[in-house]
Amino acid sequence: MLPHLRLPPGFQIEPFALVPGARHLAVSPDGSRLVVGSRQDRVWLVREGAAGGREVRPIAPGLDWRLPNGVCWGADGTLFVAELNRVLALPRADSLADDERVSAVAVVPQGQLVPPEEATANHGARVCRVDAQGRLYLALGQPYNVQPRAKVALYERLGIGGIIRVDGRDGSRREVLAVGIRNSVGLTLQPGSQTVWFTDNQTDRLGDDTPPGELNRITQPAPEHFGYPWFQGRDVRIAGSAVAPDLADLPPPPRWTRPQAEFPAHQAQLGLTFYTGQQFPPEYRGGLFVAAHGSWNRSQPTGALVQYVPLRPDGSAGTPQVFAEGWLDPATGRYRGRPVDVAVWRDGSLLVSDDAAGVVWRIHYRQP
Repeated sequence: MLPHLRLPPGFQIEPFALVPGARHLAVSPDGSRLVVGSRQDRVWLVREGAAGGREVRPIAPGLDWRLPNGVCWGADGTLFVAELNRVLALPRADSLADDERVSAVAVVPQGQLVPPEEATANHGARVCRVDAQGRLYLALGQPYNVQPRAKVALYERLGIGGIIRVDGRDGSRREVLAVGIRNSVGLTLQPGSQTVWFTDNQTDRLGDDTPPGELNRITQPAPEHFGYPWFQGRDVRIAGSAVAPDLADLPPPPRWTRPQAEFPAHQAQLGLTFYTGQQFPPEYRGGLFVAAHGSWNRSQPTGALVQYVPLRPDGSAGTPQVFAEGWLDPATGRYRGRPVDVAVWRDGSLLVSDDAAGVVWRIHYRQP
């Protein structure tokens, strides 16, 4: 695959680790370990091996994982794993590989993240982040292409199709921070301000080129509304369209927040991270890298790439630009791989997970 992957001059890409079904990434606070979630029944630990190279080992395989897609670290070394309908906290996660007799704290017990009848694999890949105060942020995708009229008020009240925050110690003090989101599978906290930024996936079956994907940030008092299911992108009407006729006369929110940036339709932007390293040239420092998983319902496939989004002096998002591509074969429309998430490694290189190829890639820079 390597000869097909294209990056700007001076950048190189190589396999970092072979990880089956590699999804979301979490680098430990000390930078020595990488945890990788999956949509299967495994959470993976990647660390330096005793004889050189890197070991890839399952974490606590006896815990009966159910779609453990979302992984994130607390500052004290606690690993959080967000599953379909549960959140576990694992202390001292570096010692948990291959150990089936582990202590895991149910921050959100099984069946209490969302009502069990709303917990479906469709849009059930959760993501998480932990802030400096130990509060846990979780994105909860709503399980429909467009939620039916009878679900709209319920979902806004519970934070389904939104972002919630709970105490990372015991799951208490649940707050709904954002609503009006279709399916976010990527959120991050901006260094310093701790502002929440997130991606949102597009509505299906409205055509090849609409609606756009979204990059958003939370800037208003909770719960901030981001327009769904009435609108997507800056001005695309969803309610009353061919995929949501039952919402035609449902009154929209009086105020809703437009996205910071739009992405081409159906690229399925997922994980994102601020670049906090020093290895890349200065123009990349402080901006956002975003992984685009690729389309599934477009006549000509698109996506399967990594984008870079610069920030303007006022802190808003600039225009997204393609940074790395080649996982999609343009001649056949077949995917060689599908990027899911991005993370900054301890040396300032960029890690990219790929669930189709089962690889975590490493992008590094050398002066050309």
